[in-house]
Order: sequence, then structure tokens, then C-alpha cells
Amino acid sequence: MRIMFVGDSMTIGSAGDLTWRYRMWQHLNATYGGPYKIVGPRRELYDPSTDAPVSYAYGAPDFPERARAHLAGWGEGWLHMAPLIGDAVRAGRADTLLVSLGLIDLGFYTNAEQTAENVRRFVAEARAANPRVRAVLMPVIRNVRADNDPPFAAECERFNELLGKTVADLGTPGSPLLLASRPDGWDIDGDTYDGTHPNASGEHRLAAAFADAMHQGWDVAGSYVPAA
Repeated sequence: MRIMFVGDSMTIGSAGDLTWRYRMWQHLNATYGGPYKIVGPRRELYDPSTDAPVSYAYGAPDFPERARAHLAGWGEGWLHMAPLIGDAVRAGRADTLLVSLGLIDLGFYTNAEQTAENVRRFVAEARAANPRVRAVLMPVIRNVRADNDPPFAAECERFNELLGKTVADLGTPGSPLLLASRPDGWDIDGDTYDGTHPNASGEHRLAAAFADAMHQGWDVAGSYVPAA
């Protein structure tokens, strides 16, 4: 299994973070019996002091460099990743994509319908690189802006409806797509440090949502249990 994490600021993480990618790495080490590799063209974290993805200061010293690979970016969404995913899948020979995107698209670039079209483009480009690629797609998770901006919240809900339909339309036996459940019990105050980005609790909830989707949908690894 060759896994690629694809996401926005919640996935790349910021200097000093452990990231939910680290939590998933721990989970796979504990529960997945087969060989696997984490692949992707990037290794960096976002550095707030320079407003650029130039940090390697992960909060967990036991997170090896080889497992830090990803295709995630601060301020990047489906719009940005659709043109990149084909080359990334091809170069990393990825066969499993764990994708969390959409909040930045809806907040700054595209409406729900346009964002859903970029999801379709993303899937098409990934399959052009590997016709048997599979993916778990995360719905947009409500953040502090959605709590205070009803039109934005409505756009997020509309996109999530369209994402569910897209997964149902595009999934095939040879290249399956799973729609993850939004993280169970997600609480903006308890699971983020700023109303959007995950703290330690939020990292576990994000990893659990992906891990449980893979376990239930594909019988990959086990149910998520937070590492000590």
C-alpha cells in the first residue's frame, strides 16, 4: 500500500505540530499487518513566521523523514491540487489517497458547484496516472467562519451534499471512492487551536475518521485507537 495524504492547512500542519498525518502513521504501525509506504512530493510544514512552507520542525521527534511525505499546502484546495495530483500519483506510485480539501476553495475561490467540478477533475487526473487508485474523501468540516457566516455555512453544506453524490457517481470496483464521516464529536473549541486548525484532540479525530473509513470500507488496518 502506497498512501498519499492530500490536503490544505489542516493536513500540512504548522511548525511545531504533530499533524494528523503523524497520528495516522502511528495507527498504521500498530494495526496494519502488511507493508506500506507514505509517499508524496512534499515534506515541509507551514512556518507562520515566514508565511511559507519551509519548516521541518515537527513536534514528534520519532516521526521519521520517510513518513512525512504529503501533497498538502496552506491555502490550497481542490482547485490547486487537481492539476498536481496526476504527477504526484505517478511519481510516488500512490495507490491510496486520503484527501481533506474544500474549506479554502469555498472560502476564497469557488462556489459549491465549481468546487465539486474540481473534485471530478482531481479524480480523473489521479486515475489517468493510476487507473486503480482508491481514495477516501473527507467532507468539509465546519469551522469558526461557518459559525458566524450563514451563507458560507450553507455553501459548505451544499458542497458536502455534492461531494457525496460525486463519490457515488464516480466510484468503481476497480477504483473505489469512500466518503469519510466528518470526525465524530468534532468541537471547534475543544478540537482546534484557532477555530479551524486541529490541536492534538483534533488530530486524533481526523486520523480516526480516515482510519475508520478504510477499516470499514476496505478492511484495511483496524479501528482507530489513539496511541499513548
